Amino acid sequence: MSTSTDHGAAPVAEPVEALDDPHGDVSLDARELSAEFAGGEDRATDPDVAAYALRLGDDALILSQNLCGWIARAPELEEDVALGNIALDLLGHARSLLRYAGSYDGRSEDDLAYWRDEPEFRSAWLFELPNGDFAHTIARQLLASAYLLELYRDLTASADPVISAVAAKAEKEVDYHRDHAVQWTLRLAGGTDESRRRFLVALDDVWPYLDELFRDEPLHERLEKVAVRPSSLRGRVDDVLAAVLAEEGVPVPSIPGSSAGGRRGAHHPSFGPLLAEMQVLARRHPGATW
Repeated sequence: MSTSTDHGAAPVAEPVEALDDPHGDVSLDARELSAEFAGGEDRATDPDVAAYALRLGDDALILSQNLCGWIARAPELEEDVALGNIALDLLGHARSLLRYAGSYDGRSEDDLAYWRDEPEFRSAWLFELPNGDFAHTIARQLLASAYLLELYRDLTASADPVISAVAAKAEKEVDYHRDHAVQWTLRLAGGTDESRRRFLVALDDVWPYLDELFRDEPLHERLEKVAVRPSSLRGRVDDVLAAVLAEEGVPVPSIPGSSAGGRRGAHHPSFGPLLAEMQVLARRHPGATW
C-alpha cells in the first residue's frame, strides 16, 4: 500500500559519456509519506476513535480491492480507467484511516491491511460482495456511494480533526463515485431489455446488504461528537436511491435486510478468497519493499 519515491523529483544523472551503465544512473529522493495522509501526523489516543477509523478504513479498502478486479475486464476501456480511479480514491481514504487507526497501538497501514486475519476485519458485507457481472458491480456501487457520500458529508463536522479531514477530502471524491454509479444505473435500467433485466436482478441481489450500514451500536453512542449515528443517514440515502430508480421506473426493492455481521468480524463467504488474494504477496515475501 505504501511507496517511497517522489515522482515529482528531478532525476540526477552523470553525463552520458561518463556512465558505465548504458541505462544511466538515476536516483530519486526519498519522501516522507506523512504529507499524503489526510489529517497529517496526529495520533489516535482513544481506542473507540481508533476502532471507528478502522471500520471506515476497512470499508474503503475492501471496496477498492473489489473494484480493482475490473481492471482490464470492464466492458469498455473508459470503464477500466473510471473504476480504477474510483478504486484509487477509496484506497487513499483507506490509507489515511488505517494509518490513524493503527497509530493507537503502533501498527502501520500495511500491518492492518496485510497482517490481520478475516475475523479481525470490520468491513460491512455490502463492500465485500463479489463483483458479479457489470450490473451487479454498478448496483453495489450505487448503494455504497449513496451511503458513503451522506456519511462523509456529516463526518466533515466530526470533533476528531483527522476523521474530519479525511471526510472533507473523501466527500469530493465520493460525489463523483455516486454520479458515475447513477449514470450507469440509468444507462442499464433504460437500455436494452437484457441490460434492464440484469440490473433489476443485481439490485435485488445487493439490496439486503444495505441494512447493515444503518445499525446503531454502543460505539456510536460513546463517540457522539466524533462518529455519525448510522440510523440518521437512512432517510437521506433512501430518498436518493428512490429518486434515481424512479427516473427509469425501477421499483425500490422490498426485500428484508440481511443478518450480515461484518462489524463483528463475521464476513460474507466471498471475503476469505478476496482477502487471500489481497494479502498473498505481503505474506509470501514479508518485509519486502519496492
